[in-house]
Amino acid sequence: MPITKSAKKALKGSLVKKAMNDRNKKAIKESFKGIEKLLKEKKKDEAKKLVPKAYSVIDKACKRGVIKKNTASRRKALISRMTK
Repeated sequence: MPITKSAKKALKGSLVKKAMNDRNKKAIKESFKGIEKLLKEKKKDEAKKLVPKAYSVIDKACKRGVIKKNTASRRKALISRMTK
């Protein structure tokens, strides 16, 4: 446990940042799973409609530093391949 006042503040800040990062990662996973689920149900047109939203979520996470640039690119490419 932190002892000094500044260490306590730093701990609070890191917990807030962790919560934000977890929320962004979960959004990426949910958008990916949503597309995957629609493709398994043979609803390709509906899956293609979710692609821009998934790209947006991935780009925002990349911009905020939650995932790296190449990871974002790789995930977008995977979604693109899946929906072709």
